[in-house]
Amino acid sequence: MRILHRFTTQFTRGPFTAATQTRFKKPANTAQTRLETRTRDLKLDLLAFHHRRLALVLSLHTLVSAKKRGPFISLNLLSRWAPHAGLKTLTAGEFLRKYPHVFEVFTDPVRRNQCCKFTPNFVQLINLENETLTLTEHTNVVKIKKILSMSVTRRIHLHAIRLIRRELGLPENFRDSIIKKHHDTFRMIDAETFELIEPNENEEAPVVFSAEVEKWRENEFEQKWLSEFETKYAFPINFPTGFKIVRGFKEKLKNWQRLSYVKPYEKIEKVRVRTCGGVDRYEKRAVGVIHELLCLTVEKMVEVERLVHFKKDLGLEVVNLRELILKHPGIFYISTRGSYQFVFLREKYCRGCLVETDAVFDVRRKMLELMLLGCRNTRILKEQQDDGRCVANEETVTRRDGDFVLPILECQFRK
Repeated sequence: MRILHRFTTQFTRGPFTAATQTRFKKPANTAQTRLETRTRDLKLDLLAFHHRRLALVLSLHTLVSAKKRGPFISLNLLSRWAPHAGLKTLTAGEFLRKYPHVFEVFTDPVRRNQCCKFTPNFVQLINLENETLTLTEHTNVVKIKKILSMSVTRRIHLHAIRLIRRELGLPENFRDSIIKKHHDTFRMIDAETFELIEPNENEEAPVVFSAEVEKWRENEFEQKWLSEFETKYAFPINFPTGFKIVRGFKEKLKNWQRLSYVKPYEKIEKVRVRTCGGVDRYEKRAVGVIHELLCLTVEKMVEVERLVHFKKDLGLEVVNLRELILKHPGIFYISTRGSYQFVFLREKYCRGCLVETDAVFDVRRKMLELMLLGCRNTRILKEQQDDGRCVANEETVTRRDGDFVLPILECQFRK
């Protein structure tokens, strides 16, 4: 036993495996490891969580409003529909109790079962949003023209735009109200594909769009007196708090900012690595396309999985979008709170709030504020509850068993 003890103390891995060579693996640097080790922005994570809850409420509203009997639904039926609407972490009852300013629970006077409907304030905001979307028709036409101009073949699948319809601020019937209505600008190729009509020689020249980042470049060139070499192909960089800068990172970033690339609205026959001038220039063009696509959205954010449907049309087939977004933490930020991944445009946010807003965002912000009231009893909610109790008391007083006999007896006494 003593001899065996000497061997084990001399050879830490045992006497028979002491001569074997150990190889230490280099830590993997993949998209998954970058996603796990990234510097988190808690305010944007919370904002993504709230927007996801608002999307769940709106999807439930579309299900409830499609009912023929009325804009209400029983709790038993809602518990069956909730998983299809995307509600998987909470039960339907817990979700309703969490947002009393959005949902109103009542008893059906006929069937005597528990039902729910949306509060008048929330329905009013939904109607206001639909009215605002119809008023911004010209802006929506420009957005679709810009997306088609970024496409390699000047064609886009309707399914891809339908997936980010709400993010772009388009109405639900955008196919009929925008694409088919403006037949002089857009042309339907088949049921799911449309293209941008290019003007003839006799007509006026088409408007050449410029990317949203060009405004920032002009600002930097005029106000900070930087050279054109520094600002012509640069992007605004805004790292999150606590981001660790490794040695040599600043030099790589400086060289990448100066690197020229094919801009999103520049025409090119085939978008490939060779035609774009190498892998780095190809990836920088992809960054510019994603940057411009996010600038066209209302909240400057979109789900990562929905961007994949634009890869073929926008010439991003070779690129892994999630890995590319994670490579540039100063431009984009991926939030993974919940089971969905949202990408934010960092330059458009300051302390978790959007810097530049529009009319559609203001209405959606009011919806979100109504949800975030939670279970707090505001004055309006108390008045509604009091009015409901008064109506219920009047109904209980007037509707009694045997009240139908009173008018018959009155008629008999009058005779």
